[in-house]
Amino acid sequence: MAALAGAEAIASAGRLVTPWRSHIERSLKKNKHLAYSRYVQLATVRDGRPANRTVVFRGFLDQASDALTFVTDSRSRKVQEVAANPAAEVAWYFPATREQYRIAGDLTVVDGRTAEGALQEARHRVWSSMSEGGRQQFGWPHPGRPRAQEEPDAWSRPAPGPQDPPLDTFCLVVLQVEEVERLLLFSNERYEFRKQAGADGAISWTEESINP
Repeated sequence: MAALAGAEAIASAGRLVTPWRSHIERSLKKNKHLAYSRYVQLATVRDGRPANRTVVFRGFLDQASDALTFVTDSRSRKVQEVAANPAAEVAWYFPATREQYRIAGDLTVVDGRTAEGALQEARHRVWSSMSEGGRQQFGWPHPGRPRAQEEPDAWSRPAPGPQDPPLDTFCLVVLQVEEVERLLLFSNERYEFRKQAGADGAISWTEESINP
């Protein structure tokens, strides 16, 4: 039920182009010469403690969405962590423009069993856009376990093609954003964006300048 609720929330609330999305898009454009500008730090909760790792930003869910997407293996720890507690936060730094974003919200993991059509389409789209090496790793042995010597060919199996169905281990991870902080180190400016629902249920965002 939790996963379904997350999918429904993304489908219904992910139609508003937010004021902070345009800032991120400009930051990406100004830093595009840096291959690592799309790498972010994603923290989840593991047994009440933060669990952090580097992941690659795979784009917004669609053209009219504020949801961020990443990918993961269904066998990874983060999938178990999200099932227990969907809360997460991204820290994203752009070196060329010296900007930092902190993006907090809830995660939804989209696998082959996800019923929501738009999320499944996004999963297939991201799978097709990945590099051959990126797709290949989802056919490797179970991540995090001791490296077995009896499977010497496991790491060199051909990668599925971009038009092949995603492997069952391939998951799209969607961050439904609730609040964002943007810090401009060149000018010592800091802004806070928060999502809020009106009395009629309509979603809007507030923006406030705060002390750095």
